[in-house]
This record gives sequence, C-alpha cells and structure tokens, in this order.
Amino acid sequence: MESTDFERSDDRGYRALFRFLGWRRTDPALGGLAAADPYADLRDLEPVHEQEGEPGVGRWTRRLVLFLRIMAGLSMLKGLYHWAHICGVGAGEDELYTSHSIAWQTATVFFAVIDLVAAVGLWLAAAWGAVIWLTAVASMVAVQLFFPQVFGRGFFTILFEGAMLAIYLNLAVKAAREQPV
Repeated sequence: MESTDFERSDDRGYRALFRFLGWRRTDPALGGLAAADPYADLRDLEPVHEQEGEPGVGRWTRRLVLFLRIMAGLSMLKGLYHWAHICGVGAGEDELYTSHSIAWQTATVFFAVIDLVAAVGLWLAAAWGAVIWLTAVASMVAVQLFFPQVFGRGFFTILFEGAMLAIYLNLAVKAAREQPV
C-alpha cells in the first residue's frame, strides 16, 4: 500500500483529529505536521486583558482589576495565616491546633482552603474568584457575628470585610456601566 492510498483512505479521520489537536498539515519533508498555535485556546480563556489601548477596558475596569489583585494578596495572606495556625508555626503549647475546639479547627481549615482558592481566582480576575471571595467574606462575617465562641467577636474584622465588600460592589457596578451594550 502506497502512502498516498493510506492518506486517501483515512484522510477524513486524521483531518478531524488534527483539527481537534490544533495541528495543521505543512511540508511533507518536515514530517507533514506543525502546530498551529498550541496556546491559542488558552489565550482565548484568559479572563483579564489589561492592555492600555484595548477597546472595552475603561478606567473603572482597570481599577476593579487592581482592587481584585490587592484583595488576592490579602486573601493569600489570610489563607497562609490560617495554615500557620494549623501547622503550629509560632504557637505555644496551649495554642496548638489540637488544643482548640472542633468548631475552631473546622473553621480554620475552611478558611485556610477557601482564602487561598479565592486568592487565585481574584488574581486572575475570574468571575469564579469573586464568587469564592464573596463566599469567604460572608462566611467570616457570619462566624464573627453569630458564632463568637469560634474566633471571638472581631468588630474590626466585620467592619473591614464589610468595607471591602462595599468597595468591590461599587467598582463592579461602575465597571459594568462603562461596558458597551
């Protein structure tokens, strides 16, 4: 069987496979295949495009992205703070993870995980990151307000989280208004 017969008989299946993989045919002397752009699909999925002259990216959108990146840093620090408690970094004998109540241990693990996940999503300025962050903020406020026996009632934490939520909502509304319809 010649190579041309083989190419003719299974050409349709290979073409579909090449398209699925992002490959295209090129010079047969080079092996017959070359990658079109292996990162093209990933570039389409990028949630943030912050180039200055890009249409649709206004002043409030850039401010919102900056705010999300700052909150990503703070969420990362909060998550690492909770992990430090879990791992016992800098803790005395009476402050070890196992010496606390089950409610405290559960809340600490929850916030250790959710704050780091929120930090990644916020840094990417992805919609899911804001949702995870809002969940973390609402959870922390609820724990501080309604369950003071877990972490204590931290009014500073409640005010800070509430202020950050208000700033986020303000920036999100203004960024949405400057988008074309």
